[in-house]
Amino acid sequence: MRKFFKFVMARWLARTPIGLAVLAAGWVLGRWRRRRVQQEGQRGTPVRERPVRQEGQRSRPVRGRSRRR
Repeated sequence: MRKFFKFVMARWLARTPIGLAVLAAGWVLGRWRRRRVQQEGQRGTPVRERPVRQEGQRSRPVRGRSRRR
């Protein structure tokens, strides 16, 4: 779903010159970030990883439900 959303946003932004500039800036920043993370990994500096959720565990509480029942 996330890849599809990125695809739709890219198509929508590509319709205008300003949108193309935004896409280009995002592409350049993404390359810079990936290169930096790769260099940190080669130097032995610990690279931050996203925490892995266990199955059935939510990232945040559901609204509307109280914890006490």
